Amino acid sequence: MKGWKLLKLRKDGTLGPLFINRTQRIPHSEWLPAEDHPTKGYAHRPGWHVCRTPHAPHLTMEGRVWKQVEIEDYVELKRPESQGGVWYLAQRLRLC
Repeated sequence: MKGWKLLKLRKDGTLGPLFINRTQRIPHSEWLPAEDHPTKGYAHRPGWHVCRTPHAPHLTMEGRVWKQVEIEDYVELKRPESQGGVWYLAQRLRLC
């Protein structure tokens, strides 16, 4: 299934997660398994957080970029429209 992930765009052009495991580099076209990184101040929702559409009004776009992704082994999580509506929590992710 395809979805959208908002990623941090670093000055060196690499992509990474916004909040959890921020030092990770996310390469193109490589399947990545989800990892569990409990982080103080954040709800514990293990898995790759992916949106149905490139829309997350509660987050700023500064230094960030939407990328289309493929996901496998996911569950749907209903969120308020102010947080983009439906999220998917996926166990595997690959940038398209």
